[in-house]
Amino acid sequence: MGFEKEASSSSQALNPPTENTPLLTKSPKLSSHPKTFANVFIAVVGAGVLGLPYTFKKTGWVFGILMITFVSILTYHCMMLLVLTRRKLEKEGFCKISSFGDLGFIVCGPIGKFSVDAMIVLSQAGFCVSYLIFIANTLSNLFNFDNPQILGFQPKTLYIWGIFPFQLGLNSIQTLTHLAPLSIFADVVDLGAMGVVMVEDVMIFLKEKPNLEAFGGLSVVLYGVGVAVYAFEGIGMVLPLESETADKKNFGKILGMSMGFIALMYGSFGALGCFAFGEETKDIITTNLGKGWLSTFVQLGLCVNLFFTFPLMMNPVHEVVERRFCDGKFSFWLRWVLVLGVSLVALSVPNFADFLSLVGSSVCIVLGFVLPSLFHLLVFKTEMDWKWVVLDGGIVVLGVILGISGTFSSLMEIFSVKG
Repeated sequence: MGFEKEASSSSQALNPPTENTPLLTKSPKLSSHPKTFANVFIAVVGAGVLGLPYTFKKTGWVFGILMITFVSILTYHCMMLLVLTRRKLEKEGFCKISSFGDLGFIVCGPIGKFSVDAMIVLSQAGFCVSYLIFIANTLSNLFNFDNPQILGFQPKTLYIWGIFPFQLGLNSIQTLTHLAPLSIFADVVDLGAMGVVMVEDVMIFLKEKPNLEAFGGLSVVLYGVGVAVYAFEGIGMVLPLESETADKKNFGKILGMSMGFIALMYGSFGALGCFAFGEETKDIITTNLGKGWLSTFVQLGLCVNLFFTFPLMMNPVHEVVERRFCDGKFSFWLRWVLVLGVSLVALSVPNFADFLSLVGSSVCIVLGFVLPSLFHLLVFKTEMDWKWVVLDGGIVVLGVILGISGTFSSLMEIFSVKG
């Protein structure tokens, strides 16, 4: 949560930014090893983790662990490809490359920048849709008063429209300065919630010991990969994080340790949730915890945090769209239209984890795997041996195949739920 998947941050300059202005222009203080580790953790870990137990139920817990391990390794590899590509281009005399979009512009021109910007807009908006689904479904679960409708509306619909005017106000704030401190609070509550859920999972498993499935079959592999990619999607922040690191020589080691720790945490969280509830595991694991005061407190805390994280995550969307359609000038009406669009999509998607899989398969795979490998291949092609060419090309092909097939699989899941 917080800035975990935010691809850029806002800086208010005297002159409005142009299409080729770097998305990150502020030079922060350099980070120590522990701070870099923490920043990577914040950049990667988000609300997607809450859908992992449900995904493990569908894929089987053994395959779920293998899937998380594979995606974490591949994500780390592609993050380092971006870092190495940026370093080579800067050594060749290009100006400071501050963001993923800047790198795309240098490697592929306007098409490269447009591709990155489009993927960032779709992924960030997708994250915000999942936030609204989580909030609405959680509140519906907590305050389910037997009556399936409230004031003539479905509970989920009522809660999303109830949030809407407040989000219009929050998304109208031009600077993130007043909202940024909430990201720290959000991450603390996120970790606390995960800890509470894992403890509850262990206690329930020891009592119930439900039947568990190790492998769920090939039909759900693509679904699981989509959710896993979503959960690890923080690649838009890797270049800014490397820029902020004091010891750039060891950035790769710190990034690797962070990703390893996150993979271990994800695997444990997903497996324990699946162990505790078996076939009864719900798409948002916190809704399995019942109506106790601790469960209620954790779920409300997560809702509050995602409510305030929403405008932070929408900020890159606002930046990119305003640069392309308003010459970089702040636009109330454009931001409000974007918030409306995200809200309408959230109303039409019934299942939290299904939507995570769709965003992960359709957007995050391209942003996280295809583009980094393609950019690396284009920049290093004259000095790489055939093994590295095959590796980069293989990741691009694999990403395209997983993206197309995973998107189709996720859409089928969503439509089957609606039907």
